[in-house]
Amino acid sequence: MKNCVSDGNTIDFIATAAVASGAPVLFGKVVAVSLGNVAIDEVGVGATAGVYELPKVTADDIGQGVQVYLKSDGMITITASGNTAAGKAWAAAANPSDTVWVKVNA
Repeated sequence: MKNCVSDGNTIDFIATAAVASGAPVLFGKVVAVSLGNVAIDEVGVGATAGVYELPKVTADDIGQGVQVYLKSDGMITITASGNTAAGKAWAAAANPSDTVWVKVNA
């Protein structure tokens, strides 16, 4: 096959703001998790598949398997309105926990 350009598990990006290793990054409707620290205007690589521990809205009580969303501030929430689908909760994360395991883009 000559037309395969990527396995789809990572995406290169140019950082428009500083990005910390492990931070979620949004490209349209695709969520990636930065594989390293990336300075402004530098090229980074983000993982688009897998399960990652991500920061969440502390007050949200997230059940296992629930659709979760990425807010503009990089926090995971169960609130769909105004946010972008991030994936599914891989494990439950009760209130007042501050992280949740997310299978991104699921």
